[in-house]
Amino acid sequence: MSSKPLQIFGSPQDEGAVAQIQNVMKDDRVVAGALMADHHLGYSMPIGGVVVYDGAISPSGVGFDIACGNMCVRTTLNVFDFGNKDNISEVVKPIMRQIQKSVSFGLGRSNEEPFDHELFDSSLWGMFPKALKEKARQQLGTVGSGNHYVDILTDEKGILWVANHFGSRGFGHTVASGFLAIAAGKKFEDRVKETDDPAVLDTHTDAGMFYIEAMQLAGQYAYAGREYVIQQVLSILGADASFVVHNHHNFAWLENDYWVVRKGATPLTTEPAFIGGSMGDVSVIVRGINEDSSPYAHDVWDIGALGSAPHGAGRTMSRTKAAGKLRKMWICPNRNCDFAPYRSESNKMSGYDKGKCPKCGIPLRKVRMRDTSDALIDWPQTRKDLIERGITVLGAGADEAPGVYKDLTEVLSHHPNIEVMHTLYPIGVVMAGSDTFDPYKD
Repeated sequence: MSSKPLQIFGSPQDEGAVAQIQNVMKDDRVVAGALMADHHLGYSMPIGGVVVYDGAISPSGVGFDIACGNMCVRTTLNVFDFGNKDNISEVVKPIMRQIQKSVSFGLGRSNEEPFDHELFDSSLWGMFPKALKEKARQQLGTVGSGNHYVDILTDEKGILWVANHFGSRGFGHTVASGFLAIAAGKKFEDRVKETDDPAVLDTHTDAGMFYIEAMQLAGQYAYAGREYVIQQVLSILGADASFVVHNHHNFAWLENDYWVVRKGATPLTTEPAFIGGSMGDVSVIVRGINEDSSPYAHDVWDIGALGSAPHGAGRTMSRTKAAGKLRKMWICPNRNCDFAPYRSESNKMSGYDKGKCPKCGIPLRKVRMRDTSDALIDWPQTRKDLIERGITVLGAGADEAPGVYKDLTEVLSHHPNIEVMHTLYPIGVVMAGSDTFDPYKD
């Protein structure tokens, strides 16, 4: 076990996440570490982990979804501008459908209305494979899948807020994969096996400096994408933004001459930051409680939270446990047919005549979808509960249900360095469909 300062927040502790960060901290270049109260197992470094490096930076610590984060704006609208509290759901649902139609959600999606941005003028693009820039240009302004979303929320006064959550999409994933290969002594275009051993680069080397530049470009990319999506939603609402909060939580920052790597952890300063809950829980605007003249609520020399806060509520179960395993299933493409999806270990539909639906006779189709027979979350009941609470959810699935997350208020209670400025209540959530596999993890 490392003798370096390591502060762990939250209870109970996730033993796997604790072991992961202890493994990361064995590196001689690590100064200190912390685990936020929403911590759980990740790839190489746990989600909710914060590690301070002296003269080094970790591509595996930042993770595959470089610059994943949140943007949240307070609008000029009040929820009661749309009617009384008893018919809010009726008004919100068509708005959320318009958001779902206008914003690109899902794996590998391209923006139907691509837009240009000054970040594509960077000379750094010349260092990457040519196809990457075009891929990045096409995906800019798309949300992706997994736990990425667009939310409509209200605050204590009924004012409408808009929030989103996603990162640098396929561009960031390619950059991360490339530098994991470089850290292993291979070429950027090569791919290496995922291991729990951290990938760390000295910042004075060509590889380390290149990664920092690439990471920062991915950060600009994520900021531009989130700003674009927020503007799309504001246009749908016919509203302006009166207050803006924007922050990464998968990134590395140079603070007090040390590189502070945060994976699923929010930088906590005296400036506002956003922390999101589950689709059925509150989200919050927070800031750090400053005890001195430093802009950071806790200096990196303070063993505490290392100037950090949770980035969300934190998962309590895997996607597979919540929603069931992704399997190849036979389905009937006839929407009016109630034939239940059928699992077959082979490519043949044994027991059925030539793979035709036994109920309507239409040829069955084989697709990759969740086998819910062993799922721990009852998604239809969850949707019903959310509707009764006045929360409209489009897309999503059992793997993102409120039941797979901790309570955000409880998580925040373990962090005395956080002040909650605004509590936001969800009334509309849009995500990609539940059967969309998301490779842009961490």
